[in-house]
Formats: sequence, structure tokens, C-alpha cells
Amino acid sequence: MNWAILVALAVLTVSVSGCAPDYSLSPPADSEKITVTVKVPKELETETMQVMYRSTLCTFTDHSASGKPYERDGYQRIDIQPVRQGQSDLYEARLAVNGGGSCQWRLSNVTFGVTYANPSQFGENVSFGTGGGVVVVFDNNNSPRGGTGIKVDGDLAIKKDYYPRVDEEFLGPYKKTISLAGEGSIYLSYQALQAQQVYFEPVLHSDFVVYSAGPKVKKKGNYTVFTYPDGSVVADGRGGPDFQKMQSIRLAAESNK
Repeated sequence: MNWAILVALAVLTVSVSGCAPDYSLSPPADSEKITVTVKVPKELETETMQVMYRSTLCTFTDHSASGKPYERDGYQRIDIQPVRQGQSDLYEARLAVNGGGSCQWRLSNVTFGVTYANPSQFGENVSFGTGGGVVVVFDNNNSPRGGTGIKVDGDLAIKKDYYPRVDEEFLGPYKKTISLAGEGSIYLSYQALQAQQVYFEPVLHSDFVVYSAGPKVKKKGNYTVFTYPDGSVVADGRGGPDFQKMQSIRLAAESNK
């Protein structure tokens, strides 16, 4: 009988020590919140927010380019759909700073933005391309897009101009996309260590569409051709439309009204 008890205790000990750690998020009800608000223009809709949490307790082993192992903070992502505020054009999500759980998760960054609600308005089989994205980092870690972005103090308010870009690509499988052409990269990146409010207002200038067409033959000197709203055609090797040129065309048109 004593031997059976010892065996049972040994099995129980192995079972408990072999339990996988609980990596689940469990934000306390009274956790500090960061509110992210997006003002959504007509024709657009919000993308699902990708919220990243990190833990210094639940780490894992990664390897450098040379194969050397090193410890990294644990991380996990949750997706949150912003909620429309009444009948307004404001969509909001409240992110818990303290992710809780045995890993003591902490909010690290959020990736969000806007996209076209109906890309087919630009033609059959047109899909959304890129643009209209934002990454905000709340700690000193790099974002999923690399780097920590522009450092800001306190709350963060972003208001940026965007233009529709209809693009056709002929090399490889043909595709036609509608993108949001703005200033800078596809994703605007910021580091806001003290932010409690994040506000994003993309201003869409629907009447000023830029068209682009990639080369049909891969050959040196064959560049993407951009046709601007004023009728000008440019093929200068740019990967995207000239944002300042788009701004000038719009402002000139608006001043002549």
C-alpha cells in the first residue's frame, strides 16, 4: 500500500510539473485603458485592429542569423473590431494596458487603419491594395513593421490626406487594385509612451484619382506610368505617385472654384 501511494504521488508530481504555463490574457476589470478612435470617411471602413501584448515572464528561445540562441519576450496578438459610436463616423476601441494573466502581459503596440468598403466601384475584380494604415508603439520594442516610429509626447492625434490610386499590373498574373496614396510609407508609425488617447482622421479626396500602370515588358527603362488628375503623365521610376504633386493639383483646383 505504501509503495502504491509513493507511485501515485510521483505521478502527480510529474503531472503538475509538466503542466504547460497559462499564456492566456486576462485583463483586470480596472485596468488602465487606451482609447483608439478612427474617423472614417464615406466610402471607407475600418480594418480590424491587431493588438500586440508582450511578457517578460513568459519568454521563448529564438536564434540569431548566425544560429546563436537567445531569449525573447513572449508575445501574442488579439484582433479587435472597433465599434461605431452611435450614428457618427467615429469608430472606437478601448485597449487594456495591463493584459493580466500569469504572464503579466503588457500592451505593446496596435496596428489599425482604413480600407475601401467596396473596391468593385473601381471596376470588376478590383481588390484593395495598400495604404491607410497606422502603427502605434506603447513601449520600447519594435513594432511588427520594424522600428518604433516617430516619438510623440502625450496623446496622439493624426490627420492625413489620402488620394485614390487605381493601379494595374501586367507582369505575372494581371491584377487591378485600389489603394490609398498618402504621404510617407504604407503604414504611419509612431511611438507614444504616455498616450491615453489615439485619434486618426484620414481625409479622403475622392475626386482626385491617380491612375498607374506597370510595364508590360520587363526591360530596363520601362517604368510604371502615372496619370494624374490634371492629365499629366509621368514615368520617372517612382514606386508610387508623387504626393506633393497630388496636393498641388487639388489645391489649385479648389482655389479656382
